Amino acid sequence: MKKLMLGNEAIARGVYESGASVAAAYPGTPSTEITECIAKYEDIYAEWSSNEKVAMEVAIGSAVAGARSVVSMKHVGLNVAADPLFTAAYTGIHAGLVVFVADDPGMHSSQNEQDTRLIARAANVPVLEPSDSMECKTFVKRAMELSEAYDTPVIVRLTTRVSHSQSIVECEDKVDFKVKPYEKNIRKYVMTPTNATNAHLIVEERMNRLAKDIKTLGLYQEELNDSRIGIITSGVCYQYVKESGIQANILKLDMVNPLPLDIIQEFASKVDKVYVVEELEPAIEEQVRSMGIPAKGKELFGRQGEITVRKIREVFGIEVEDVRAPMQLPIRPPVLCPGCPHRGVYTILKKLNLTVTGDIGCYTLGSSEPHAAMDTCICMGASIGMTHGFEKAHGKEVMKNTVAIIGDSTFIHSGITGLINVVYNQGVGTVIIADNSTTGMTGHQNHPATGKTLRGDITSVLNLEALVKAVGVKNVRVVDAYDMKAVEAALKEETGRMEPSVIITKAPCKLLIKERWTPYKVKKDDCINCGICMRLGCPAIVKGETMTEINDALCAGCGLCASICPKKAISKGEN
Repeated sequence: MKKLMLGNEAIARGVYESGASVAAAYPGTPSTEITECIAKYEDIYAEWSSNEKVAMEVAIGSAVAGARSVVSMKHVGLNVAADPLFTAAYTGIHAGLVVFVADDPGMHSSQNEQDTRLIARAANVPVLEPSDSMECKTFVKRAMELSEAYDTPVIVRLTTRVSHSQSIVECEDKVDFKVKPYEKNIRKYVMTPTNATNAHLIVEERMNRLAKDIKTLGLYQEELNDSRIGIITSGVCYQYVKESGIQANILKLDMVNPLPLDIIQEFASKVDKVYVVEELEPAIEEQVRSMGIPAKGKELFGRQGEITVRKIREVFGIEVEDVRAPMQLPIRPPVLCPGCPHRGVYTILKKLNLTVTGDIGCYTLGSSEPHAAMDTCICMGASIGMTHGFEKAHGKEVMKNTVAIIGDSTFIHSGITGLINVVYNQGVGTVIIADNSTTGMTGHQNHPATGKTLRGDITSVLNLEALVKAVGVKNVRVVDAYDMKAVEAALKEETGRMEPSVIITKAPCKLLIKERWTPYKVKKDDCINCGICMRLGCPAIVKGETMTEINDALCAGCGLCASICPKKAISKGEN
């Protein structure tokens, strides 16, 4: 049976066909849909873990126990999961373990452009890189086989274009894999220095053996078209090269760590000039150059962003279609959704002119105009640690004008330890947990505080207020995120304390509410067009020549505009 599938959907199909029975992940664009699609297969256990490190540990544990297992994350999530992954390369696995990591060239939804191939090389973990949906499915099964044959975790590296583009996939039957019985082996799985010293030798031997075996394994493709130019490439860049129409010999690498140096050397000997077409870092190019092959790559294509068909044609002097210049469109920066519960909080933060150490989530948009009410954003959970750093740099008094803000899912992911650190080290400062009852940025996934699992099953609810008190914070306040007066009063009081405090601004994401809400209207006779409601930055509010108007189609009925209108000119459902 053939089906048109997204790359992430095809990955999930490959997981099913490979006989895997355990899947763990933390959501993150562009990898999120992998686990959401896996969850549709009832005979695979799938979960949202509290963060990527935990997800990796779950997958390692189930693989060591004897079940074929997978774990999924975006590229920056691999940083969080690196600790267990690096050592799992030493211990090896029992049943297959495949790690899906989705890189984001062009930073469509990410804070950096790091290249997973470099981390995999440091970890001594093999990497397969598919170029379309069919290869996504096929490479999952190959990776599972390689994992068991070479006793190692295997990474399947995706990019945004492969994850989110579609192509035809040939579906096959599921492999009948039986979960293996656990085998106790202390020397193999307990990484004390003595055991790790021996394991390191095994790791190095394994990677050398894999590099030599690539030819036998058939993990490359060679196309001979024109010996004047030789192009070494992999992943989606292979598709760009093919689409460019260039006449050249092409070496497509399916495995990008380790590299098949003998195959590359042989390929280079057949062509006049060698070019490496790869996105982001020169992971392949540098190794090719180290062999004495004068390859060209990054000086032509650059390290930043995505490579395009047009760019390849320009580099190789192929005629590029004459297209009209793009129209000058108005700038449309990303904004908080109409009715977003974070909007009122940021309006107050701006009003009070507070320094705000921020975090990763849809609430990061509070850094944009008209609020511009976030000063830093580094990584998941960093807001609390950074505000503690502000205090240690400038003293306790600075905390009267400094707060941290973090979402509910992000707080669970990696904010809890930062808060414990503040309490333990006798720090002061105020933390806002912006609780909108979901993992909003990646598409409304559940987490431990929502009371539902990945499949929507009812489970225990993590009580954030009780948790914060349990780690030693005495001053904890829960306020309605839409009650701007309460938010302001809480901030003024809590920032004045010379001890840790937490404000939980609570209201569900408007997009979770399915019933239709009544939009607000502006009373023509009462509006003085003062523009105070415009300070909210709500997309539904438009300032006209003589009065402010509210777009019925966009208004989410939150009422923030009505609460701050000095003339009471805004009310629900009235003209």
